[in-house]
Amino acid sequence: MSSFRTDLAISRIYPEPMLDYSCEYDSDAIDQFDRLPDSLLLLVFNRIGDVKALGRCCVVSKRFHALVPQVDNVVVRVDCVISDDDSSSAASSSDKSRSPFSSLVRLIFGNIIKPIQVLSQFLGPKRSGPGGVLATGPSSSSPSTSLLVGNGVNDEDGEQGSVTHHSPTQVLKNFNEIRFLRIELPSGELGIDDGVLLKWKADFGSTLDNCVILGASSVVYNAKSSQVNENDQLSEDNGSIPESFYTNGGLKLRVVWTISSLIAASARHYLLQPIIGEHQTLDSLVLTDTDGQGVLCMNRDQLEELRVKPLSPSSASKRTLVPALNMRLWYAPHLELPDGVVLKGATLVAIRPSEQSGVNAKKEISDLSWVSTAFEEPYGTAAKMLVKRRTYCLEMNSF
Repeated sequence: MSSFRTDLAISRIYPEPMLDYSCEYDSDAIDQFDRLPDSLLLLVFNRIGDVKALGRCCVVSKRFHALVPQVDNVVVRVDCVISDDDSSSAASSSDKSRSPFSSLVRLIFGNIIKPIQVLSQFLGPKRSGPGGVLATGPSSSSPSTSLLVGNGVNDEDGEQGSVTHHSPTQVLKNFNEIRFLRIELPSGELGIDDGVLLKWKADFGSTLDNCVILGASSVVYNAKSSQVNENDQLSEDNGSIPESFYTNGGLKLRVVWTISSLIAASARHYLLQPIIGEHQTLDSLVLTDTDGQGVLCMNRDQLEELRVKPLSPSSASKRTLVPALNMRLWYAPHLELPDGVVLKGATLVAIRPSEQSGVNAKKEISDLSWVSTAFEEPYGTAAKMLVKRRTYCLEMNSF
């Protein structure tokens, strides 16, 4: 018992030395982080994904700088779109003597510049269309447009200071093993009024494989039965398109939605060519926008198809040529979803090239999973409800 007390007293008088974390870094100390294997660090970097965050990581140490190019999951968030004239002037002012990977590192400085409407110049001048959508048309005289990832520094007065721009192709140049690439635009291309719903999803190979478009003239959230317009309740809905749909501009509006969405999708596809050509390891490529308006997807087989069979550009502007199409349309004047969301004038359009539809016509009739699973909830449920209604077939020439 006494020996225990003696040991305790000694330990109080002579405590073990404590580490002083306030002292300067000891160059001889072992960095525990260096004991982590490269495979574990790459797992962390892949979870980060964001190209700007990875840029910050690669300036931490030589080891990080060597590992970041091996990341196989990358997300690029585009800040703005500028014309070729602007991009060439920005490129000429950059220092060519800098290391190839410095274009990624330079993204860590400054504030993100204010996003502008993506591809608006690419698709040509806007003109007001029916139903609140801005109809866009290609213009051969307008300058081509590039996606840019940049950083800007605001001065004291809040004005935009010097901005360094880099295209996604430049930023991704020194990533050697990308398998999963996601590019996010700052906004959707199609300007629509508040309350109007317009979403699309397209799959491409060397040309359009399929496209699904979901639209509604208005959306009511958290609607209750008492809030629904009496005319909507009393109108007889037998699954067919009412006669008024053809006479009040409803069909014309859906055609505008369809053409605008296809132009936006083909423009996005065209801009991806350099990236696809340089990154042979890609398994999946997704080009979307922060508004959730449109999604372009390409899997490994489709990516390889584009490399083997180059795309056909449109003669009108720099976008992929849209082939002749077969379309299937479903319409509901009033569609109430289980979560209380109500779509008025709900329209679903499923699109495939005419040649493809002819070969797989029987299979397509029985299998509409690619249509009903195109969108996230609650719009996935809307698509599943619409495909159960009467189907209308349309055709569209190549453009």
